[in-house]
Amino acid sequence: MDKPELIKNISFSEAHVLKDLVDYQKGRVLSRTLAQNDALSLTLFAFDQGEGLSTHAASGDAMVQVLDGEVSLTIGGKEVTAKSGEVVVMPADIPHSVHALKPFKMLLTVVKKLKSK
Repeated sequence: MDKPELIKNISFSEAHVLKDLVDYQKGRVLSRTLAQNDALSLTLFAFDQGEGLSTHAASGDAMVQVLDGEVSLTIGGKEVTAKSGEVVVMPADIPHSVHALKPFKMLLTVVKKLKSK
């Protein structure tokens, strides 16, 4: 029986530069899902300058790790600017939005509370 892959869309047993695994595209937001299950979501994003995500809330705590560029995040009405090498944590169920001040790439990690059975 094959073992299911918990991490996908990236080759195993090799060194990778995360920011090189997703490309910029003019006027677009591109993403590459690396893991997705009931407890965790791990996704790479590339945003062209001026692009973003409208206000929404996540079901888990979300950590934005900026890999390249600069972003403005609005979290519960508070604006936070982050650039390459910085991280910002957004609490679960708090409305937030994303706006690329410059072209930017991020690794988004969402950690969710497991539901009781």
